[in-house]
Order: sequence, then structure tokens, then C-alpha cells
Amino acid sequence: MISIEDLSHSYPDGTQALKSVSLRVRSGELVLFCGANGSGKTTLLRHLNGLLKPTRGRVLLDGMDVSEHASQAVTRVGMVFQDPDSQILGETVWEDVAFGPENLGLAQDEVRRRVEQALALTELHELAHKSCLWLSGGERKRLAIAGVLALSPETLVLDEPFANLDYPSTRQILTQIVQLHSKGHTILLSTHEVEKVVAHVDRIAVLAGGELKLVGPPETVLPELAAHGVRPPCHHLMGLPVASWINI
Repeated sequence: MISIEDLSHSYPDGTQALKSVSLRVRSGELVLFCGANGSGKTTLLRHLNGLLKPTRGRVLLDGMDVSEHASQAVTRVGMVFQDPDSQILGETVWEDVAFGPENLGLAQDEVRRRVEQALALTELHELAHKSCLWLSGGERKRLAIAGVLALSPETLVLDEPFANLDYPSTRQILTQIVQLHSKGHTILLSTHEVEKVVAHVDRIAVLAGGELKLVGPPETVLPELAAHGVRPPCHHLMGLPVASWINI
């Protein structure tokens, strides 16, 4: 379980990005964080594995204070950034996915097993020896996910996973997310494009001005999105049932 308790964060320039946010995420949940630009989504997600330290409050991972055990939190909570290029370090797909496990000091057999498993999960095994420079945007995003999966995290955090992707690539990434959730991963993701993922989430958390304004199942949160600066899904505006992007 992830427990966010009275979490506040101020940047050095005085900007208060988070204001007393409290939330519990159950193991195996898929939670969507949404909000307008500057609402605090990315700042919140970066506290979940210790990339940022709270100004006040704390994040607990199964009772462990993340800010005090950041090295453990990084392997248990894997984060995929909005720009995948910021975390692609290897020359080839295989080398990039192997980078994390190798830096954990794992035996080569274990590194190989993890790389093969991560490539299979993200359907990149046929591109294992391809240069990272020649990957498409969707392939780069999947590679970033594979690199995180190779660390065997219990929880996967994705910041704007659909940013700058075309329709086919968006469906590929969404399929990966849904499949990982079905295998028991706890997944937290942020996006202002709610309609792309809403059919598959357990709960929606709405942020505005650094505050957690609303949290609950989609059916109770969707009618309130517009009031907090978030565009509701088209199907909701038209009074239609929730539709999945990967089943059309």
C-alpha cells in the first residue's frame, strides 16, 4: 500500500506545488491523476519513489518512509517520465534495458532473464539489437517502460504516458498498461487526456492548484471534472457508455 500523508512541497522559488495532499493507494490499483497544467501531478508522482523530498508530510510504502529509504523506493516504485529520452541511456534496446539490472550488481544470468522478460512484456524483443536512435516515439516510450520493468518494481508510475504519441502508439502503450495491471502491478499515471484511459482505471484523483480536490471511482468523478479544469471524455459529454480505446 502507498500512503500519502499531508504531503506538501514548495520549490526554491517559493512556488507551493502541493498543499496537504493525503491519499491511500491499495496494492493492485490503477489510479489516474488528472488536472490542468501546473496542478501538481508531476510533483506528486516524483515523491512516490524519493525523487523529491516533502516540505511537509510523508509518503509511506508498506510502512516505509520513502524519503528516508530512497534507494529502496527506486527499485520498488519504477517511474516512467513524460520524455522517454531522459531515461534512455544504452546504445541498443537490449543494452538500455540491461542498464538498470547491471547497476544493481545482479548476476549476468539474472540480468539476461530480466531483460528478456521486460522485452517480452513490452513487445520489443524483435528490436533487441536495434539502435535506440532509430526508434519511433511509441517504441521509445515502450523502451522506457521496459527499462523500469527490468528493475522488477511492484508499482509503476507513468507521467503523461500518451504525450506526443499518435493513435496507434497510444493504443500500444495503453495495451501495455492494461496488461501490466492485469498481472497485479499497482499503477499510478497522470494525464489530462482522461478519455484514453478512463475505461480501465479503478479510481480518479483530481488535482488543482496543488490540492487534491476529488478522488473516487470514474462514475462519481467524471461529472465533476470540468469544474476543476479537466476536459471530460467525449462519451461522457454525449451521454454514452464508457468506451475503451483498445477495443475499437
